[in-house]
Amino acid sequence: MGHSVPMSQSRTIQTRLVLPPDTNHHSSIFGGRVLAYIDEVAAITSMKHAKGEVVTASIDSVDFVSPAYAGDVLELEGIVTCTGRTSMEVYVRVVSRNLKTGEERLTTESFVTMVAIDDEGKPVEVPGVYPETETEKRLFETGPKRREHRKAKRALSH
Repeated sequence: MGHSVPMSQSRTIQTRLVLPPDTNHHSSIFGGRVLAYIDEVAAITSMKHAKGEVVTASIDSVDFVSPAYAGDVLELEGIVTCTGRTSMEVYVRVVSRNLKTGEERLTTESFVTMVAIDDEGKPVEVPGVYPETETEKRLFETGPKRREHRKAKRALSH
């Protein structure tokens, strides 16, 4: 697939309310719940890009920057930042907003690798991406370095 599409074409934004069952005894959201949301946003983002089915290959990094509490609203934003032949790196940013005070905090940042698959579950090629905004350029330019890092990490574990 020779053609590339703008990164913004895959952008996905999801809003979630943090409910008491999602939280621990400190009333802050479980990390595992946040991970599930991240995985879902990454899947939708990469499906938009691949125009088909995808599977999660790896959740490469998740930085929990600050907690989100019951009653907060989570805004998750995903975008495809880098592609391989069949793989897509998705950057997911989660911001929590306290509706009473209006305070916004970065909750997590993460990178997820998704692979496009056909009906038989075999990997299929995906288009490339190109950045348009400054933020996209930064994510796009640092993509190859993260890819090298992932390859090195895989080599160590085998």
